Amino acid sequence: MNICYIYLQTAGAGCKRQLPIFTPMLKRLIPALALLTVASCRPEVYTPKPTGYFRIDTPATHRYILFDRPGFPYTFEIPANSVVDQDTIFNKHQQDNRFWINVYVPGLEGIINITYKEINKDMPFYKLMDDAWGLSYFHHEKADYIDSRSTANPDGTQCILYTVGGNSASRYQFAASDSTRHFLRGSLYFDVTPNADSLKPVTDFMVQDLQHMLSTLRWR
Repeated sequence: MNICYIYLQTAGAGCKRQLPIFTPMLKRLIPALALLTVASCRPEVYTPKPTGYFRIDTPATHRYILFDRPGFPYTFEIPANSVVDQDTIFNKHQQDNRFWINVYVPGLEGIINITYKEINKDMPFYKLMDDAWGLSYFHHEKADYIDSRSTANPDGTQCILYTVGGNSASRYQFAASDSTRHFLRGSLYFDVTPNADSLKPVTDFMVQDLQHMLSTLRWR
């Protein structure tokens, strides 16, 4: 690259100064170098990573124990590692709610909430069924769909399992009754923010526990 020089005499000093004259190629190079210098001084832009979800490892097998609490009008088999507590949302000393329980599964953060009602003239079977249907469809605003499936367990108890699609608070809900004396209703919840995609492996695992519980349900 060639650079030409000219000599100028500084006024009143009697001396000469050497000044460069830039060739056309150098004239084009200087703006490019200035642009690179400015760009290299810009602060690093932080790009946030996509939101991730915690990992839940499901057990390799399903193991069960019999829930058979003295005085309760029902029994069934529940996950072997589960913890059963009284439902404290309502007054646990209230006579009508003393058989309401939560079956909590540590590690999976799953909770099966169980409510029980005795069928009588004040609480007829059709009213309890209407209430169960209404509570299941309470989630319709968040649900993509709601499916229901009816089955009968080996003891003759009629069971209805509701599957709620989308990011609803409860993926599965159910009702079971002998239609003459006993009525049981339940819901599967998780103690985390509802997200159907991240919770799918756990819900797929626990719905098997829920179905096993209904198949082993017996009345006293």
